[in-house]
Amino acid sequence: MRFYKTVKKFIQFFFPPAKWKVPVILMLGFFSGLFFFLFYVSKAPSYLSDDPATCVNCHIMVPQYATWFHSSHREWTTCNDCHVPQDNFFRHYWFKANDGMRHAYIFTLRKEPPVIFIHQAGRDVVQENCIRCHSDLLFNDKMERYTMAGHEYRREKRCVDCHREVPHGTVYGISSVPHARGVPLPESPIPQWLSNVMKKEN
Repeated sequence: MRFYKTVKKFIQFFFPPAKWKVPVILMLGFFSGLFFFLFYVSKAPSYLSDDPATCVNCHIMVPQYATWFHSSHREWTTCNDCHVPQDNFFRHYWFKANDGMRHAYIFTLRKEPPVIFIHQAGRDVVQENCIRCHSDLLFNDKMERYTMAGHEYRREKRCVDCHREVPHGTVYGISSVPHARGVPLPESPIPQWLSNVMKKEN
């Protein structure tokens, strides 16, 4: 009986007094609606997938998408194959969540630089994935005859030190690909009926 009363008291602690119930319900409804609206507008579910088109939910990533799309890597890899850890499930999604929140913060507050450079954690992951796919070129001496001169130092340097333009070429911002083809532009989050109303008013 005493345990039951303790549990009941604990649960009641989270309920507001009678005079505050209506304001609290309204506030919870407002913040719940705001959360689901932001969830919808930001296309949050798409970030759980490995679809490269997700990267152009933000227009600032168009050069990266366009250059990948026209590279040989498109036939074998998605963005996440190179830019997200692949060694285990938990690290994979922790990195995606951490990187995603950082990107959301930067892009929402318009703090992105004119030219985007990969940060150090991202560099480390890309190096891991280069080795994961191309380990024969690094560690199999029989393959050395297929590689170009200079690979004698291949185990001490980062792959991108020499292969900097794989697969994105030289990207100096959105002006680098003014005639990009194949970039799937994100759909407007504004419902069609509301767009029609706005057009009529203008």
